[in-house]
Amino acid sequence: MNKVLSTILKITLAPLVGFLFIKEVKGRDNFPDRNVILASNHQSYLDILLCGYVCVPRKYTHIGQVDRENKGWSGIRDLLYSLAEVIPVNRKDENSKKQAFLKAVKFLKNGYSLVIYPEGTRTRTGEVGKGKWGVAKFFLETGVPILPMGIKGAFELFPPGEKPKVKRNIRLNIGKPLFFKEEFELAEEMNRDSKEYEDICIKITEKVMEEIKKLTYED
Repeated sequence: MNKVLSTILKITLAPLVGFLFIKEVKGRDNFPDRNVILASNHQSYLDILLCGYVCVPRKYTHIGQVDRENKGWSGIRDLLYSLAEVIPVNRKDENSKKQAFLKAVKFLKNGYSLVIYPEGTRTRTGEVGKGKWGVAKFFLETGVPILPMGIKGAFELFPPGEKPKVKRNIRLNIGKPLFFKEEFELAEEMNRDSKEYEDICIKITEKVMEEIKKLTYED
């Protein structure tokens, strides 16, 4: 989403999202004056609005799935994705996933923030699940810091398979940016298929998920 559209949403949609759903936002000052990889837990379909709420008026993007075909929705979805510069991905297609990764890296290198849910899918229990390595790989390819965020209350408002409820019940807790400078420097010369690179990805992912859990469950 470019700066112009993001600013428009800051003025129009963000106040509505805040009024309808958000009870508290902690850690706004932790958002640095640069682009980030915003890594959040994934509680519901509301998360796209909640992450956008903290990103606007910055330029940012996220990866959106296109592998669920719906005749009444697909065309509208594709139009919205195009306008908002969402990166489409078919999760059943390895080439699509590879292209989505490369496009996201390009956005990050062009100063965009990237919203990512390391769990890869919505929680079915309300608890924070295990993280996948994508968040670490985006960091190691770009050096863009990871900004962890915990979402609390969205699962109760919109659990899988149920209709959404409207209530100012959601708390967003933004942590401090994670830079992993040592790991970034070590990985620069590594083969991306090596065990050493894999170990660094695991280490970074575990640290990010640890921070997300802490932010989510913090009172």
